[in-house]
Amino acid sequence: MPPASAAVLSTASPGPASGTSRVALAGNPNTGKTTIFNRLCGVRARTSNFPGTTTTLRSGRAEIAGDRYVEVIDLPGIYELHFESPEGRIARTVLAEGAPTGPVDAVVVLVDACNLPRNLVLVGDLLRRHPRVVVALNMVDLAARRGLSIGVDALARRLGVPVVAVVARTGQGLDLLRRAVAAAIDGPSQHRRTDLPARDASIETVSAWAEGVVSDVLDVSQLERSAIDPWTERVDRVLTHPVSGLLFFAVVMGGLFWTLFTLATVPMDLIELTFAQLGSAVAARVPEGPVRDLLTDGIIGGVAGTVVFLPQICLLFFLISLLEDTGYLARAAFVMDRVLRRFGLPGHAFVPLLTAHACALPGIMSARLIPHRRDRLATIMVAPFMSCSARLPVYVLLTSLLFANRPALAGLAFAGCYLLGAGAALLSAMVFGRTVFKGAARPMVLELPTYKRPSLANALLSAKDQALSFLRTAGTVIMAICVVMWWLSAYPRVPASAEAQALRLTAAEAGVTDARRDELLTEAAVVESRAAQAGSFAGRLGRALQPVFAPLGYDWQLTLGVVTSFLAREVFVSTMSVLVGGRGDADIDGGVIDSIRRMSRDDGRPVFTPATAASTLVFFVLAMQCLPTLAVTRRETGGLKYAALQLGYMSALAYAVALVTYQSLAAAGLGH
Repeated sequence: MPPASAAVLSTASPGPASGTSRVALAGNPNTGKTTIFNRLCGVRARTSNFPGTTTTLRSGRAEIAGDRYVEVIDLPGIYELHFESPEGRIARTVLAEGAPTGPVDAVVVLVDACNLPRNLVLVGDLLRRHPRVVVALNMVDLAARRGLSIGVDALARRLGVPVVAVVARTGQGLDLLRRAVAAAIDGPSQHRRTDLPARDASIETVSAWAEGVVSDVLDVSQLERSAIDPWTERVDRVLTHPVSGLLFFAVVMGGLFWTLFTLATVPMDLIELTFAQLGSAVAARVPEGPVRDLLTDGIIGGVAGTVVFLPQICLLFFLISLLEDTGYLARAAFVMDRVLRRFGLPGHAFVPLLTAHACALPGIMSARLIPHRRDRLATIMVAPFMSCSARLPVYVLLTSLLFANRPALAGLAFAGCYLLGAGAALLSAMVFGRTVFKGAARPMVLELPTYKRPSLANALLSAKDQALSFLRTAGTVIMAICVVMWWLSAYPRVPASAEAQALRLTAAEAGVTDARRDELLTEAAVVESRAAQAGSFAGRLGRALQPVFAPLGYDWQLTLGVVTSFLAREVFVSTMSVLVGGRGDADIDGGVIDSIRRMSRDDGRPVFTPATAASTLVFFVLAMQCLPTLAVTRRETGGLKYAALQLGYMSALAYAVALVTYQSLAAAGLGH
């Protein structure tokens, strides 16, 4: 017999006798559902997109009795099953037709003990839809501190299903929950009370039923007293205030932003060092030729440029999970909702937009936090406007070219790049709201959760899930892109130029000092690099497209730098360094900047006039120049349509604004 707190009232048909059983985990948002899932499944969890959607489902193997395992499917958090949202449709589909791997044998519904009336609405929905339900009454420790004494046995008898008191954060009650799940799967169907609302009952009828259940198992006066938490109210007055709430939000997000760049530096450096050593090891063992170049320059070098952001992604989702567990993230979304909804974005969009400043990839991935598809798509479309860390080398170079020896103006221009990107994101969201994604952002249906101590284990598992998802993308789509772009840059092979041969012959002459010989050989290598770059398919593409970019003030060299940067923005600096005669892997120091400043066109005029430098800077702020970002957009939106729209819209906007910038400055006499 199961324990009293997990009593099973049952009648007829037996449960499944053999095979793998499946258990769906349901619950309102902020009830601890994810924490329970991680407690049950731990590292045995995996994520996958539900067929026909882009919403991620998590599933995993959980041990429930001895060596017996069941598959646990973590459904999206919902308030009611009949809500018309992607999450509601997925939950109804899983319960009615089964999970992707088969029918659901039992449902565990998480209930917040501090908010029993609201949570019982979903319980009522599930009791009418599935024959085997187990209620996990979570956060009973918080309820007890608020003076709530819930009769668990009385609630089990009132509902006609097992009810288990648990504390997801500490793992209290999990053994009872496992036994209750096993009993529900193996036992006969549960005998339900006849006073359940009808399946087509209105929300008012269900809410009234839930209040009746609460009055039977709980002293209503306790509920009224516990509803007012003076400490929570005092804190919320500050955190949700239109002024102090925004200031506190700025401090928290500034700290999050600072942490991403500071703590991730060491692991990012280690990743770069590891890939550099891997490339050196491959170069030492593979004979010289195209295969070695493909492995070192194409695959290893290309993937390294993306995987280096893995520490930021892990740290980002770790910190977001901690903020969500504490209850602050919902309050921050509430504060930002007032600002962002004026531009057609929901309050939930603040996390993706802020994190896109580090890298657009995790920014777009974190848009999964947004519940409505229209708002999620609008956020994904504008997130790449935020100035990511990959743009920083380009900003340093171009602002230094614009304002040589004037650091104050260069600093203002640098900050202006961030403001321009953020402004473009908000205005573009407003445009999308009136065209592609017609309609305003939906008002947030948000219940402010209680403040809780965050779970480190839950945060670590969240970071692990996102890291694996990111690595799967880096190992497939991104690798393919790197191979294609390497081939375009490496072929066709260009014969050694007469100039390079002459330099090498001079270096071999008798009487040439060692220092002069090294200088001549380096110059010969640079000449060959420039010739190879210009003669490659990518170089030919630069010359072919130069007439398109001529109105922006670009010659073929600058056009080539812009075109190659569509692989990754930071490629622009190394491309220009090679073309000017510097090393392709040179850092942004004064020598390289001065050399690029002195670059000349075929007719002898300077490449970077003030008008051209400003035009290029604006173009890099606004353009979509990151193929991995497009790959992630395609995956998160479920098709090529939105990725193509993102590329076309951002490129067109960048071209138009850069055109206006160049022509205006050229007319003012700054084009020479």
